[in-house]
Amino acid sequence: KFMVRDKELSIQTHTESLSHTQIPKVALPKYSAWGDVLRWCLQENVPGSFPYTSGLYPFKRQGEDPTRMFAGEGGPERTNKRFHYVSLDQPAKRLSTAFDSVTLYGHDPDHRPDIYGKIGNAGVSVCCLDDAKKLYSGFNLADPKTSVSMTINGPAPMLLSFFMNAAIDQQCELYIKEQGIESEIEKKIEAIYKEKGLERPRYNGELPEGNDGLGLMLLGVTGDQVLPAEVYNKIRTRTLSQVRGTVQADILKEDQAQNTCIFSTEFALRLMGDVQEYFIDHNVRNFYSVSISGYHIAEAGANPISQLAFTLANGFTYVEYYLSRGMDINRFGPNLSFFFSNGIDPEYAVIGRVARRIWAKALKHKYGADPRAQMLKYHIQTSGRSLHAQEIDFNDIRTTLQALYAIYDNCNSLHTNAYDEAITTPTEGSVRRAMAIQLIINKELGLAKNENPIQGSFIIEELTDLVEEAVLLEFDRITERGGVLGAMETMYQRSKIQEESMYYEHLKHSGEYPIIGVNTFLSSKGSPTIIPDEVIRATEDEKQFQINTVSNLQTKNSEKANALLRDLQKTAIHNDNIFDALMEVSKYCSLGQITKALFEVGGQYRRNM
Repeated sequence: KFMVRDKELSIQTHTESLSHTQIPKVALPKYSAWGDVLRWCLQENVPGSFPYTSGLYPFKRQGEDPTRMFAGEGGPERTNKRFHYVSLDQPAKRLSTAFDSVTLYGHDPDHRPDIYGKIGNAGVSVCCLDDAKKLYSGFNLADPKTSVSMTINGPAPMLLSFFMNAAIDQQCELYIKEQGIESEIEKKIEAIYKEKGLERPRYNGELPEGNDGLGLMLLGVTGDQVLPAEVYNKIRTRTLSQVRGTVQADILKEDQAQNTCIFSTEFALRLMGDVQEYFIDHNVRNFYSVSISGYHIAEAGANPISQLAFTLANGFTYVEYYLSRGMDINRFGPNLSFFFSNGIDPEYAVIGRVARRIWAKALKHKYGADPRAQMLKYHIQTSGRSLHAQEIDFNDIRTTLQALYAIYDNCNSLHTNAYDEAITTPTEGSVRRAMAIQLIINKELGLAKNENPIQGSFIIEELTDLVEEAVLLEFDRITERGGVLGAMETMYQRSKIQEESMYYEHLKHSGEYPIIGVNTFLSSKGSPTIIPDEVIRATEDEKQFQINTVSNLQTKNSEKANALLRDLQKTAIHNDNIFDALMEVSKYCSLGQITKALFEVGGQYRRNM
């Protein structure tokens, strides 16, 4: 028996192999010298004990694998179909959302030439609350086995408010059904649209297998428009305390690596702080307000040590900023999460071990945080940069090895890339293969039944110490440049990432760094780049449907939206909590309307040259 979040859990400590061998879930060292035992306790310890080097919890969660599959393409309905496909028959629904570049930059779908071609391509188009309702329809967002991750940064507060309101309205819908008042509510909604003379929003197409329609009853309206205020407020309070997931919202790494900044850095940080403050005030305990991300730093070209050092440094910067706003570290610490890339380099075998150890020691000894805040929880996505357009079948082998690194290192969540992502948006077949990689490791691989399989290995301990030392040295270099924000002023992080990317590309093209099927072990045809039979893109109908959705929303709510947007700007000017206001504004306004209003008071992003 052991405790997690004040709950007592019981679990079998051994599994039995086909040969009837009792395999321990956690293997313990056999040291006898007190010095060895002391060093092991201080630097390693069992999973679930400080400094959490080998894992955050005594045992892994039962009935919920770390699988979290990334999806996003076309309109909300197409991505909703993919979500139901990848989670069908899974006891836990762990969804990860990719947004199109129109959404990433805070725009609405439009006929503008620089926008139209990007609607629903390489991500899902989400421009309003109804889109969020359709995107996650059929998944109970307040269920403890449902968890949603959203890869969005600049406009993260707006997308988060869409998501939270969608979750609240789902629970309003369940309440309506429990009370048997569907016909009464239907009449209220019909009256609202009859008065406006507009057609009610709808789900575009048939519901996919597994979608029971939850979340679609209140399309075009919100729970507070059809339910008594007392009932709605009670549902909202309960839902906010239950909903699980992550919003990326890491603006520092956007400046350093990925580039989807839209607001000035100062204003973007303030928005992040407002979100976290709202989470504390409204008891949002199970949702991460930020996913401090190294993945994009690695994808831009950084080596694993720079990825880890820059990411942890960004994390400590957020800690210092939130503390400067008077927040309690034990209230916001548990709302922080991390996101790393796993490549094939040896350092990736210990990236989680080093991150957990550095974070736990700093939060305990420097900030006096409690054990829950000391725990660094992180998601791993296998390396996209390691997927090659030549001999694409070999990509699954690379992804399998990277997934093995992650699972052996006790990651909390894992996405495995599809082998064809080097050339196109993954097909259903390639996604199934990518999911099978995780399932085979978790369900079939015997050593994975043990939960600390790499702990105690000489090379793992040596690598852990070497990587930790290298990360701490990088911290010193950042400190010499005035900390993370000071280093960003001189583009230190971007320059280092570019240098490391150039070094990798030079070795790859010279052949000094062997890549099978790319620069060595070529096929008889010379391993040419594979050209996909079809590149999956949003259809013209999907694009037009999204444009009509935002147009109808703005027509329906024109008067109320203008008043709410003016109030939102006043909230920003008076230094009140912007996210608190966004929770109301997002019920009536589109993403582009909100972005434009905030540009006028928060400023647009401009890069230092």
